Amino acid sequence: MSAAPLNAVLLDRAWIAAHIPHSGAMCLLDGVEAWDDSHIRCTATSHCDPHNPLRARGRLGSACGIEYAAQAMAVHGALVGIDGRENQRPRVGFLASVRGVQAHVARLDTFTAPLTIEAERLNGDGTSVLYAFTVRCGAQTLLSGRAAVMLDASGRLPGEGNAKATPP
Repeated sequence: MSAAPLNAVLLDRAWIAAHIPHSGAMCLLDGVEAWDDSHIRCTATSHCDPHNPLRARGRLGSACGIEYAAQAMAVHGALVGIDGRENQRPRVGFLASVRGVQAHVARLDTFTAPLTIEAERLNGDGTSVLYAFTVRCGAQTLLSGRAAVMLDASGRLPGEGNAKATPP
């Protein structure tokens, strides 16, 4: 991802929580460092939080990085889907599959520096999107792979209007 064409807009955790269907402790990302129509780069420090809701037996396994990447994808979808309508909520997406996942470490919580989460939109249409993702700490790649996201055809979050989001 080249830094030059990316929008150098820094968005904070409050903006993220208002635009994805995760809030409270489940909103794992701290901010958006950069994005364009096909890429996003986010940061997170929640992997260091002993109360992270993804921890099991006090540990945060590397596979949890998939959720960090999925949230970055959701933020990207919100950013490219807004088209100037600031209060619009994004369509609900469901993580349909992950492929080619390579975990280079066993745990995320052993790293004290912020995580960098990058996602690149490889392909997509009105019903599904394919992303490649990487989770890093500094220069070290912790986790990478591809994810397919199915988009809800109703275009609304559960509880908004009369439409209800149901998994495919």
